[in-house]
Amino acid sequence: MVIDANILIRAVFGQRVRQRIAAASEQVAFYVAEANFEEARRYLAQLAPRRGIPESIWKASLDTVMSAIQLVGQEELALVETEARARIGRRDERDWPALAAALLMNCPIWTEDQDFFGTGVPTWTTATVDIYLDTP
Repeated sequence: MVIDANILIRAVFGQRVRQRIAAASEQVAFYVAEANFEEARRYLAQLAPRRGIPESIWKASLDTVMSAIQLVGQEELALVETEARARIGRRDERDWPALAAALLMNCPIWTEDQDFFGTGVPTWTTATVDIYLDTP
């Protein structure tokens, strides 16, 4: 399952998403596109101080979450970039790396972003992902 940047951010700031990933990591392979990982890091660096979370804390939380998630490099995504860009269209062109990772790994995307709907890849939100993960 590909994790979008917004889900990675939720995993760092909250417990539910982090616990879901940890609980399912023995049965489900989790991936994040390198570009989405970097996007999440940028947003975390901006949002954490506003929430009073020191850099050392959010970075440690991110490292913990990433221990259950495989990073998919830009070189690998290049293999399906053209198809991913065509499928995402004009919705949000910055979303192509997550879609490319899903196409490459032949798996769904966990996101809160509706731009992935209609791309031909199954999409799960946090509200529905337990059906896929088969966790309580």
